[in-house]
Amino acid sequence: MSGAVTMQAVMKSLPELNSNTEAASDDVGIPVSVKIRERLQAARRRFNANDNIADFIQPGELELLLDEVQHKMQGVLDSMVIDTAGDHNTANTARRVAKMYLNEVFSGRYVKGPTITEFPNAERLNELMIVGPITVRSACSHHFCPVIGKLWIGIMPNERTNVIGLSKYARLAEWIMGRPQIQEEAVVQLADLIQEKTKPDGLALVMEATHYCMAWRGVKDMNSKMINSVMRGVFLKDVNLRREFLALIPRER
Repeated sequence: MSGAVTMQAVMKSLPELNSNTEAASDDVGIPVSVKIRERLQAARRRFNANDNIADFIQPGELELLLDEVQHKMQGVLDSMVIDTAGDHNTANTARRVAKMYLNEVFSGRYVKGPTITEFPNAERLNELMIVGPITVRSACSHHFCPVIGKLWIGIMPNERTNVIGLSKYARLAEWIMGRPQIQEEAVVQLADLIQEKTKPDGLALVMEATHYCMAWRGVKDMNSKMINSVMRGVFLKDVNLRREFLALIPRER
């Protein structure tokens, strides 16, 4: 009897342990996607297709999410009446598609942004710089069809501008484009990010891409491209500077 009383006393003295144990048991069977979504909703954070949600994914959860997506993708294949058990070509397709989405083409949603080292503009550079063409790969939010194209970035620095390596522009573009996107929003997102990182007097972006939701389906027009631009700062105010930037882009005519 005294042993039982002693055990009860010990358990009562560990309320935090009891709470954690109960919380852990409550989590059993809850899909990891639900847990991540609840964190986002509690923080009142948006989680649209082209948003990054890495801050709300805990260590080890991306692997669990991969398993969950694989399971649901297998359900899609089953509903499409594909015999994945008998067809050697699609036997592991559910896993491959899950890995492709989470670890590759949409990784910009699930991983933190690339580390960018910024340097002061010691030489006080104030001449137009153009980076490109940068190859961009994304997928449209509407059909998850590929969006493949080129991107050019123009920077008009000032003495307070942060200087970053040329390859880092490509890294930032890859991170932003590695999500389901529509081109108009993707270019604005990238412009906002570069503006924040470098703080230039002017920033210009031009993107030209083929959208396979138009080339592979729908009208099936392989020759159609979309071109759009974002102009900030002096590129908006100075017509000659804007004309110089556009003239220096070696686009195919």
